[in-house]
Amino acid sequence: MDQTPINLLEIRNLKKTFSISGGLFSRRLTLTALENINFSIRKGETLGIVGESGCGKSTLGRCILQLIAPDEGQVLWLGQDLTRVPAEEMRKRRQDLQIIFQDPLASLNPRMTVGEIIADPLRTLRPELNKSERRARVLRIMAAVGLLPEMINRYPHEFSGGQAQRIGIARALITEPKLIVCDEPVSALDVSIQAQILNLLAELKDEFGLTLIFISHNLSVVRHVSDRILVLYLGRIVELATGDEIYEDPKHPYTRALLTAVPIPDPKLARQRNVDALRGEIPSPINPPSGCPFRTRCRFAKPYCAEKRPVLETIQDGRLVACHRWREIGVPEDAVLGH
Repeated sequence: MDQTPINLLEIRNLKKTFSISGGLFSRRLTLTALENINFSIRKGETLGIVGESGCGKSTLGRCILQLIAPDEGQVLWLGQDLTRVPAEEMRKRRQDLQIIFQDPLASLNPRMTVGEIIADPLRTLRPELNKSERRARVLRIMAAVGLLPEMINRYPHEFSGGQAQRIGIARALITEPKLIVCDEPVSALDVSIQAQILNLLAELKDEFGLTLIFISHNLSVVRHVSDRILVLYLGRIVELATGDEIYEDPKHPYTRALLTAVPIPDPKLARQRNVDALRGEIPSPINPPSGCPFRTRCRFAKPYCAEKRPVLETIQDGRLVACHRWREIGVPEDAVLGH
């Protein structure tokens, strides 16, 4: 009988702050990057995490992988809290937890060949493998991501951005992980190449039985790969729902604004739709607004929105939203992409 927990990963009350300098003669300031983050991921699921730059997406991914330590909360991997795991044991866990970075070329060592880059995790995490065994695994993974075997002795500068990202994906796959955090893996690529990489990730997910966390600021990208979508604003979850629910019936004003900001290829339709545009700049996480953190940019905000922070509440099975007025706000007519 399979004893594997339903939730592969569970995040409980996660908080992360950074202490930054306030100036030469000023006291140090506290930047709250993440606060009260709670969610779980099932085996084989893809969770999309979206939000503007500076909302805490990448910080969350790195806290999950324990690349940076959270201040509070738990990161439960198969029921074990990774925040309390000794360094040596966490090192062994790296085999199951991998990451694909945003800038493919910057994430690759220019002094190493493709074969050396892809095999590098094996030297650390699978030291029992000999050189020929490592090479065999590298060639098999290269084929899976669409790299030719003769590329094994070439260097990163000889590849395009899309090919370099395939190398990064191969490096993440080489240890046969259970979870991969994809930290904006296509944002640095041309649109046509983005589609190729997204299709590749979908194929690899099925072939290797992967669970993915897909981080992006682009909702149109996340739509194609995610089972559920988590929307972050100023380090807090404002909405969590399935992809269909997010696109067909967004509940939070911030989600609505992100949806209607996605470009439409047809110029005529683009002119006709009423864009629920974001107003102003994202507030500083050092000194966020009182009450609802989104209220300073929300056209639906009322005076009471400044008095109390909205609670992330369950509005139906598995669907969460943090907004005082979600019951009063209807669905924007053209929120669904493609309309």
